[in-house]
Amino acid sequence: MKTIKKLGLLGGMSWESTVSYYQAINRGVNARLGGLHSAPLVISSVDFAQIEQLQHKGEWDKTADILIREAKHLETAGAKAILICTNTMHKVAADIEQNISVPLIHIADATGRVLKQNKVKKVGLLGTRFTMEQDFYTSRLETLFGIQIVVPDDQQRNTVHNIIYEQLCKGVICVDSRNAYIEVINALADKGAEGIILGCTEIALLVQQKDTNVRLYDTTAIHASAAVDFALAD
Repeated sequence: MKTIKKLGLLGGMSWESTVSYYQAINRGVNARLGGLHSAPLVISSVDFAQIEQLQHKGEWDKTADILIREAKHLETAGAKAILICTNTMHKVAADIEQNISVPLIHIADATGRVLKQNKVKKVGLLGTRFTMEQDFYTSRLETLFGIQIVVPDDQQRNTVHNIIYEQLCKGVICVDSRNAYIEVINALADKGAEGIILGCTEIALLVQQKDTNVRLYDTTAIHASAAVDFALAD
């Protein structure tokens, strides 16, 4: 029988999108292997309230300490690779990598590979203000994959960020918020974006491809797919 590598998920940021990871990885494994196959997973789901407060205070070193501790627990539990189930917390990905001995499957790398395969040269980015405004994410895509990133204007970034924290992280889905996102997506397309990175793992709960003609890149689905590839690789 095929050996499936155990994966460790750093989740709870928010738990709403961690559910999507759990489903996508299990469905991905089952689609490849059939029958009753599913993914061996260990999950550490943190209290997002604590993480969110530290994010907005700029105390990223303290968020890193929390996730490093949990990543070590996952490794001890037998995880052969670790995923941070959120885009924003990849700001501390390097800190986590330095403290574990198993691979960290990076969400921006997985996304960059898909964009490069699709020959996308210029892409729009939606996410938290941290992801849109700081360079831990955009510079990785630009440097490693040669992809130009465009982000919404300041007011639009505020809208995108606030909807994530005030609604999506709480499982609240509003038509008005979807419409607001579509307006931002269209504005980015008008700036030459060939597609849009849904660079927050909750955004796909609100906006799907059926809602727009602009090509969407769902980082949750892309990251989960990369995890399945790793788990099933010989």
